[in-house]
Amino acid sequence: MSLGPLMVDIAGTELTPDDLEVLSHPIVGSVILFSRNYRSVAQVTALTDAIRAVRNPPLLIAVDHEGGRVQRFREGFTRLPPVRVLGRRYDADRREGLALAQAVGWLMASELRAVGVDFSFAPCVDLDYGVSEIIGDRAFHGDPDSAAALAVAYMAGMREAGMAAVAKHFPGHGAVIADSHVALPVDRRNFADLEADIRPYRLLIANNLAGVMGAHVVFPSVDALPASLSAHWMTGVLRGELNFHGCIFADDLTMAGAAAFGSVIERAELAFAAGCDVLPICNDRQAVKSMLKHFGSYPGSPASQARVVRMRARGEVPVNLGADRQWQQTVTLIANLSAPPPLVLTEGGHDGV
Repeated sequence: MSLGPLMVDIAGTELTPDDLEVLSHPIVGSVILFSRNYRSVAQVTALTDAIRAVRNPPLLIAVDHEGGRVQRFREGFTRLPPVRVLGRRYDADRREGLALAQAVGWLMASELRAVGVDFSFAPCVDLDYGVSEIIGDRAFHGDPDSAAALAVAYMAGMREAGMAAVAKHFPGHGAVIADSHVALPVDRRNFADLEADIRPYRLLIANNLAGVMGAHVVFPSVDALPASLSAHWMTGVLRGELNFHGCIFADDLTMAGAAAFGSVIERAELAFAAGCDVLPICNDRQAVKSMLKHFGSYPGSPASQARVVRMRARGEVPVNLGADRQWQQTVTLIANLSAPPPLVLTEGGHDGV
């Protein structure tokens, strides 16, 4: 059985009979985990083992795990800093900033791989324009070249740990105030004015980026559809102009940023026609079942299936990651990175800046 284009979620910390029925359907190819699916390292490892046992080849397992505000697994995992911290270190010392970005990428990927996760939806390469409600400190930097350099280093760390990277949210979510989880963001800039947002993708693609997630953002001067549902953006710009050959993910098709464009089936058809390989549908089991019924056994093209398969994690991970010397050194490094600066008193008794 091949891996289908649908990415689904599950309700709890172990699989239910309903989950097993959904995950067995040929149109499903991957599972995304959330905080509600995590209780402990041992529990989530058992859960990923159970998900893999459902099918052959095993379903892919993903999670949103960037650090800062977006880290689904916490107890038993290293608390990762928001990547804005890496951008600030980069400004102070370029070499140190890049080394830290690579270390954080490696640590994130290694800890997830140790519990059976194939990939994380990271890094976020939206630029920090200081206006977005949802991006904020999830952005490396406001300067595109700095953001690109840090993202490539972060991706290199992930790759060292055997995990493929998924850059998001193409072509950019950082210049709009609205959060696409709850509203439809509209960016009225012309295509030429979006070059800064696109530039990090150019460098990442040149360094063999494996995955890209489209943004539920409308750029009306370019296309009336959100980028994630737009053939102009996904096929014309991303595949055509940028020559991207990896896996394209729509953002969650139940989000408000997509809801204005028809039923969930209509949104899925738009995303698939636009060139997306993976269609996530989260937090709406009825919508998932509607998709299963509507699409039946439709598997997608062989080329699309091949791109999905390449997202599987590769290589071995230490049996006991906590005893691994690189892990120990990196955890210490990240702890120092995340620690507040020491209090410095001036001669006048005021806090130093």
